[in-house]
Amino acid sequence: MSSVAVLTQESFAEHRSGLAQQQVKVTALNSEEENDPPTYKEAFPPLPEKAPCLEAAQEPAGPWSKIRPIKASVITQQVFHVPLEERKYKDMNQFGEGEQAKICLDIMQKTGAHLELSLAKDQGLSIMVSGKLEAVMKARKEIVARLQTQASATVAIPKEHHRFVIGKNGEKLQDLELKTATKIQIPRPDDPSNQIKITGTKEGIEKARHEILLISAEQDKRAVERLDVEKVYHPFIAGPYNKLVSELMQETGTRINIPPPSVNKTEIVFTGEKEQLAQAVARVKKIYEEKKKKTTTIAVEVKKSQHKYVIGPKGNSLQEILEKTGVSVEIPPTDSSSETVILRGEPEKLGQALTEVYAKANSFTVSSVSAPSWLHRFIIGKKGQNLAKITQQMPKVHIEFTEGEDKITLEGPTEDVNVAQEQIEVMVKDLINRMDYAEINVDHKFHRHLIGKNGANINRIKDLYKVSVRIPPDNEKSNLIRIEGDPQGVQQAKKELLELASRMENERTKDLIIEQKFHRTIIGQKGERIREIREKFPEVIINFPDPAHKSDIVQLRGPKNEVEKCTKYMQKMVADLVENSFSISVPIFKQFHKNIIGKGGANIKKIREESNTKIDLPAENSNSETIIITGKRANCEAARHRILAIQKELANITEVEVSIPSKLHNSLIGAKGRFIRSIMEECGGVHIHFPTEGSGSDTVTIRGPAQDVEKAKKQLLHLAEEKQTKSYTVDLRAKPEYHKFLIGKGGGNIRKVRDNTGARIIFPTSEDKDQELITIMGTEEAVKEAQKELEALIKNLDNVVEDSMVVDPKHHRHFVIRRGQVLREIADEYGGVMVSFPRSGTQSDKVTLKGAKDCVEAAKKRIQEIIEDLEAQVTIECTIPQKFHRSIMGPKGSRIQQITRDYGVQIKFPDREENPAPVVEPAVQENGEEGGEGKEGKDTDPSSPKKCDIIIISGRREKCEAAKEALQALVPVTIEVEVPFDLHRYIIGQKGSGIRKMMDEFEVS
Repeated sequence: MSSVAVLTQESFAEHRSGLAQQQVKVTALNSEEENDPPTYKEAFPPLPEKAPCLEAAQEPAGPWSKIRPIKASVITQQVFHVPLEERKYKDMNQFGEGEQAKICLDIMQKTGAHLELSLAKDQGLSIMVSGKLEAVMKARKEIVARLQTQASATVAIPKEHHRFVIGKNGEKLQDLELKTATKIQIPRPDDPSNQIKITGTKEGIEKARHEILLISAEQDKRAVERLDVEKVYHPFIAGPYNKLVSELMQETGTRINIPPPSVNKTEIVFTGEKEQLAQAVARVKKIYEEKKKKTTTIAVEVKKSQHKYVIGPKGNSLQEILEKTGVSVEIPPTDSSSETVILRGEPEKLGQALTEVYAKANSFTVSSVSAPSWLHRFIIGKKGQNLAKITQQMPKVHIEFTEGEDKITLEGPTEDVNVAQEQIEVMVKDLINRMDYAEINVDHKFHRHLIGKNGANINRIKDLYKVSVRIPPDNEKSNLIRIEGDPQGVQQAKKELLELASRMENERTKDLIIEQKFHRTIIGQKGERIREIREKFPEVIINFPDPAHKSDIVQLRGPKNEVEKCTKYMQKMVADLVENSFSISVPIFKQFHKNIIGKGGANIKKIREESNTKIDLPAENSNSETIIITGKRANCEAARHRILAIQKELANITEVEVSIPSKLHNSLIGAKGRFIRSIMEECGGVHIHFPTEGSGSDTVTIRGPAQDVEKAKKQLLHLAEEKQTKSYTVDLRAKPEYHKFLIGKGGGNIRKVRDNTGARIIFPTSEDKDQELITIMGTEEAVKEAQKELEALIKNLDNVVEDSMVVDPKHHRHFVIRRGQVLREIADEYGGVMVSFPRSGTQSDKVTLKGAKDCVEAAKKRIQEIIEDLEAQVTIECTIPQKFHRSIMGPKGSRIQQITRDYGVQIKFPDREENPAPVVEPAVQENGEEGGEGKEGKDTDPSSPKKCDIIIISGRREKCEAAKEALQALVPVTIEVEVPFDLHRYIIGQKGSGIRKMMDEFEVS
């Protein structure tokens, strides 16, 4: 017998209290009127089975159970509901902001579906998804994975059934994941585990588990039977917490798969051995028939917001009621508007179950406290401290602050909510009594200035007046600033902020264009100069750009008059810097740099001070000869004149001026000075000075030794003539290692090409970026002839050959010592030819050469010359007292290095003798015989040279003799010259300049 009665909380309360004077009105279809006091069945008769409430009872519970298309069209719409307790993002900030909104936008972009979100009264999240069916299903999966809290569970099925869950190309698994909105992980084939992991929502996991078990049951070789049981009786078969079905499976060894409440299926699947399976089916049928016969139903109205308390966390409350009373409680789905709850069970147990339902429904309450929204953050406290005190005492109470609303919502056990509400009300009252707020309007363009650098201004105001200041972000474009805190502090902070804003309205910002190269100078060392400017104009803020931005804009901000004054001051400073930043380069022969510097830097210091310029000399180990002078133009010219005068005094330097039309100057100089540098190098390093560009002067100055100057003048004039009449230029490319061979020893090869053709050939210097580029200049005919000759040479060099020669092993060491210095020199000089000597320890005398044919032949010839020198090599001794050795060597051994280069010899100086051994005189005996000591002393000749005085020279005899003479010529001598005393001061000169000049010029002391 099955029946339904409708009962409200009020009528239930009357029934429980015995107020039966007023009869409870019910609709009775299967009962007859009697005069006796009504029984329970008579008081709550059943309703027709097709009544609307019965239909509701048949609806499966759970948020996903009612998912269905709203329109039968190509575009599908589905509504999903995420309960509050399962929401991943529960913050109640303005809707549409935060992480939740970003995720929804991302889901729409990824799937192509359209999402609309709304909050239900119970703070659950309702999501309407519209689009194509496939897009909707994908969006649903994304929503579950990213907006709903995830759980996981495992289901064990035989390993051999896993492939049927996966399906062909994984299609079945993908469909199952989409349908259940879960992630299903199946162990790899080589993993012995039979456990399949399912991740998703509770309902999704139940659905997926059910489907997986069904697939496994289909593949099971054991017997399978399906039993159709009405959905409403499934809880009785499963039992509270699934205990009954678990016991049955254990007893019979049969697997029983009951569809979860969220799956709208009535079929229960049994898998097992035939005999045990039959027992299990019989037991389930018995329970089903028994419950169908004995149970009845009543329908009660419970507020929708209280349904979740009846269900309990993870459905525990429903299982608890079933365990205590044996009554099943059916709750309508969350997306249904129905508030009717159906209780199904034996009549005598329904009363107790109803009491439990109302107890669960009323065990939690929702309450609110009125509190101005601006006070919310003070109630919460710093890092939630105030709120934490309440929630620690009453952890089951959920306290919710909604932005923009003047109320606080509390939800939880009734008793706890009342206590928490009392505490919050006290807190609100206290805050209203001692807190205040003010709002001011300030143009949003001034907000960042109110805040200050890194929040310096606003943090100072907050700390000083103990207030909170809310300045809206830039993207809001709002002028409203809100100040909250102590009433007095609020008024003071308001006053200061308004004053700052007023001052800013009268402020002016000005951009000064100052070349970035001057910024560091204006700032000064450790910011000294800019500090002085800021002290002079304290109300002006000066901002320099970041050096990495390469900007010339310096920003001034402050009161209008002060900004103008600061601008004029800084413009004058920049004008002085520009005037003093003029620079000229003065080429001075390297050997005269030390004379320009003077002893202890006296000369250069004097020139700097008297000309008021900055003079930079190249480093001693640098190849550069250029001295840079910086300062005012007139001062730089004066310093240049003085430096050139020193050079002219020290050497036979001739200066010649040549007139060449200024329009030809750039073409003569060439890209990055390439052409003019080649002339200077070819003519002994003369200095050629062109006038400043734009000056209009035609005068070019050549400075250097007379002979070299004359040679440079001829070349320069010849080149100018060619440029003016019929100049023609061609570029050739050749590997850098070929250049030395093309030039030849002492420039012999290239000179021959120049003499034959009359063309000028320029090779790249070490400073040029393109090391392969060779430029030919001259008349068209000459250039083409030179090009032809050079191309032939280069072609020969590209023709790599391998040759060998015999070298006596005793000479091998000479070529490979000092890390193969001799071989490196041969490779550099002869087009990068590779010379391979046999490995040490082998007796081979064969030396292999590999490279261009001409280079190989020239290298062989050079090796033969070196061998002849080694064969003819002798070693001689040159005796010079040790005390003169340092003087002979010169600064850093420069003199001795020059002699070894000039004469092609090797010179070895002896080790220094720290304590010379005394000479032992022979002891003479009375009989005229020498004793033992005397005999030893007999061999020691006092006139023989000491070992520490002997310098060893190795090389060809004639060259060794010449080197010996050169060394002896360096031995210092002392000559005394008698000069009348009264002339001494004229020789010494003013501040010793005369004698110092003599010492520097003649290298004497």
